[in-house]
Amino acid sequence: MSRHDYGFPVSPAARIELPQPEDMTAEQRAVHDTVVSGPRGRMVGPLRAVIHSPELADKWQQLGALIRYRTVLPEALKELAIVVCGRRWNSDVEWAVHSRIAKAAGISAAALEQIENAQPVQFSGQPEHEIYEFTRFLLQHGQVPDDIYAAVRQRWGDRGVVELTGIVGYYTMVAMMVNTHLVPVPEGEGSGIRPLGAALTELPASEVRA
Repeated sequence: MSRHDYGFPVSPAARIELPQPEDMTAEQRAVHDTVVSGPRGRMVGPLRAVIHSPELADKWQQLGALIRYRTVLPEALKELAIVVCGRRWNSDVEWAVHSRIAKAAGISAAALEQIENAQPVQFSGQPEHEIYEFTRFLLQHGQVPDDIYAAVRQRWGDRGVVELTGIVGYYTMVAMMVNTHLVPVPEGEGSGIRPLGAALTELPASEVRA
């Protein structure tokens, strides 16, 4: 079944206004200025839509800053979990931004290509495999098998397994926001994810190369 069969929009135009700073209310501008003065340096993606609810946008950006910049997981593993979310939810914005960051952080181009094409994924290290499988199971089944949970917990502790769950939940929320309101891929980030034609993307299992 194709995306057209579900009646999904194919227009690149956003469904709601994405206000520029000069058009924002005082409340909106305060949130905008906080975001651009922080580690993000710009306001893109879901916040362009969420800004219509300034209080939600403020709480959103605070949670997002914690999830993105202050977890115990290394950058590469965190970004791996994010791109798996992007693939599962067919999120152009999430994929365009975070596949670039994931590659720069050390996730191989081959693994990213396999994820994008929903092919069985091969990793060179056990930690990547564990993060991918945890994320894959949580996204597809709402639960994680005992052995995968135990592996992530043993490696990253109670804080790590909780924060990984938070990453998956937060970036699912990000994907829902940018997908629903057709927020465009930020300028300079290249193209979005390769369309596979289905409403959701099934995520194949991964393995560690011998």
